[in-house]
Amino acid sequence: MTGARCEKSRPSWRVCVLRGDVHVLRPPQCRGHEQQGRRFGVVVQANELLPRSVVLVAPTSQSARPASFRPEVDVEGEATRVLVEQVGAVDATRLGDLVGHVTAEQLWGIDEALLTVFGLR
Repeated sequence: MTGARCEKSRPSWRVCVLRGDVHVLRPPQCRGHEQQGRRFGVVVQANELLPRSVVLVAPTSQSARPASFRPEVDVEGEATRVLVEQVGAVDATRLGDLVGHVTAEQLWGIDEALLTVFGLR
């Protein structure tokens, strides 16, 4: 990952993230409608604002219904939807293993969906 910027958050833990990275999300205490079990998130925060103690992440789902604002990406060989309407600030310590990176084309689709969801068109 060329150009990754790292920061020590804890003495034995380093955060190296880039926009478009797909990470396993370590779950908080499950409450509300948050899915239980293994979940992935796509980093959508600008690289210029990384690293921080919190990171903007869009969760993914294999069971979410298709929608124009839910672009589809492959995570570990499985088709999954990026739930851009659920973008949130996630404590960087919740970012687990890096499992992949979306393609440039997929990132453009995520950007288009973010523009729609945030009403920026």
